[in-house]
Amino acid sequence: MNRPALPSPTPALAGKRYAPVLVVIAHGSRDPRHAAAVQALVRRAGALRPGLRVETAFLDFNLPSVQGVLDRLAAGGVREVVALPLLLTRAFHAKADIPAVLRQAPPSLQIRQAEVLGPSPLLVEAVERRLYEAGLTPGDKSATGVVLASAGSTDPEAIAVIAETARELRRTGWCSVRPAFASAVTAGGVPRTEDAVRALRAEPGVHRVAVAPYVIAPGRLPDRIAAGAAEADVLADVLGPAPELARLLLERYDAAHAARVAVAHSA
Repeated sequence: MNRPALPSPTPALAGKRYAPVLVVIAHGSRDPRHAAAVQALVRRAGALRPGLRVETAFLDFNLPSVQGVLDRLAAGGVREVVALPLLLTRAFHAKADIPAVLRQAPPSLQIRQAEVLGPSPLLVEAVERRLYEAGLTPGDKSATGVVLASAGSTDPEAIAVIAETARELRRTGWCSVRPAFASAVTAGGVPRTEDAVRALRAEPGVHRVAVAPYVIAPGRLPDRIAAGAAEADVLADVLGPAPELARLLLERYDAAHAARVAVAHSA
């Protein structure tokens, strides 16, 4: 399994005393597997940065809520927070839901919203990790078509990012890569998972088809992806607590914190 070595954690912002608290904001789900996967990912990120306080919050369905976490932090004397959307694209939740709930935070908190996780080369590496764990090898790439199956979106920016991620995955050597959506209502010409599987079957040079869920945690839509992969040869797992994602959380945190420091110094 010839994956590139992961970069080491950035040490510059690891000081316990001065580092803002990292609050990872997930969507939430009625499916208990969702919260369990999110918590495992957050724990992994925290283990990579000893001394950094990391909290998990949910927009809906699960506890603790975003408001509850922010209120507790403020009551405990915390003054600075980096809020990180646990999202792969900048769609409605990142553009509207999360900013709205952050505006309700206690006024004593200084909050900077970090960028969403995608796009990033680390996400491509995480997808490949899951494909290899599902039984494929680098030697299978030239004869394997991959369906990069995301939850779905009607946001043009999000659709474009998913398409670009599929292209980046293709550039690593897979025979063909097609983006797909789990949702029944497709947008921007993106097919459903099962339709993308059938289309890949018809492509010259594709001898096997793999479905790679481009989602972070289990739930209703990932289950729909799995159902749409019934005719595929390989179904990879969701990204979950992949080490690449844990590194990426810290990258986004560091960038948001560095931007705040730069603004403060220029003021």
